[in-house]
Parts: sequence; C-alpha cells; structure tokens
Amino acid sequence: MPKPAIPGYHRLNRTHKLSAAGVAAVGAAALAFALVPGSADAEQGPAVARNVQPVAFSTVQTAAREQQATITKQADDSAAKGRSEAAAKKKADEEARKKAEAEEKEKAERERQEQQAASRSADRAAAPAPKTYANNLDGWIRESLDIMARQGIPGSYDGLYRNIMRESTGNPYAVNDYDSNAMQGTPSKGLLQVIDPTFQAYHVDGTSWDIYDPVANITAACKYAAAMYGSMDNVYSAY
Repeated sequence: MPKPAIPGYHRLNRTHKLSAAGVAAVGAAALAFALVPGSADAEQGPAVARNVQPVAFSTVQTAAREQQATITKQADDSAAKGRSEAAAKKKADEEARKKAEAEEKEKAERERQEQQAASRSADRAAAPAPKTYANNLDGWIRESLDIMARQGIPGSYDGLYRNIMRESTGNPYAVNDYDSNAMQGTPSKGLLQVIDPTFQAYHVDGTSWDIYDPVANITAACKYAAAMYGSMDNVYSAY
C-alpha cells in the first residue's frame, strides 16, 4: 500500500526524517499499550483502561518534546557551524585578496624600477661621447670654432688659420717684443698676438684665463675682431 503523505515531509533532511520516524514509533507503541491492556486489566474492565491511557499519552508528549528539542539543537548547531565556516571562508578570501593585491603592487613597483633603470641605461648609451680635439693647431682651431658657435662669435677655419699663420706661424708662446704695443709695455702674445688688456676685456667664458692657452687666445681674439671688424675672416693684416 502507498504510504500516506505527510505535509512538508519532502522538505525535511535525513536527520529530521529519522527523528520524525522515531517520534511516530514511540507514539504508536504508547498508543498500542494504551489500547491493548493486559489480562488483568481486561478482567478489571474499562475503568483500568481509562486510567492507563492518559499516562501513555503524557509519555508520548514528553518524548516528542525531547525529540523536537534535539532536532532544534541539531539545526541550531548546524546553522552555527555553517555561519562559522562562512565567516572563516570570508576571512580567508579577504586575506588572499589582500595578499594578491600586495604581490601585484610589489610586481608593478619592481617593473617600474626596472623600466627606469633600462631608460637610464638607454639614455647613457644614446648620449654622445664627449668630443675630443687633437693637441695641435688643427685641434685648437676646431675646438675654438665649437666654442665660438655656442657663444655666437663668427669666424671660419680658413679665416682663423690664415691669421694665425701670419701672426705667430702657429706658435702659442710667440711674443712680439718690437712693435708699438711692446714699446708701451704690453707686448702681443700667443697664436693671434693679443695684448693683455684686450685678452682680459674679450675673454670668453669657459676658457682659460691664461693668455698663452691656444683656445683661450683664439676665442678672445675672434671676439675682439667680431666687435671691431665683423669677423676674424675680414682681417688680413695687423689688427
């Protein structure tokens, strides 16, 4: 025969179903005890049966309440355990998220530093090596022309070379002891035969203050020639 349907039975878990079955069994046993008296009770008649039935029903109620309390406690314990596990999982997930964020931040910072280091290395590699000049007349003229270009002083290689060869034949320590300047106590000196007052007045920043320094002598003389003649290229005789 099919079992009678119990309202809400399909929503109970296994523990609840077993508990309910136990309650039903206890109730059935008690009811049977109440309805089927012993031989002595049968002889005494309905009065004894009426006295036994309330006691059996009270026992069923007590057992049902105890069983329901057990079921309720189990449900509460299960719910508390579920909440505890959920809280623990949430905490673990949060710690994992923070750890992942810290690792990602550290990785990003490391990559940024590596990129900066690579950029600095590239900049150093791309930077041109300092220009060098030969320690001879050609090197002195070329270095002087580069300084003059930065200072806006006009002049060409040919113009400088031509005047240097006429004035000193390329000797940076040449001194004129016989011209009018020498007679006045200020002899012309160096590659382009500059007197001390002129050298000091037209000295170019970044060069030596030694009048015999080839580059300092050339640049000061060219700055003076630019002011007086427009350029050393326009000078073809004593100036």
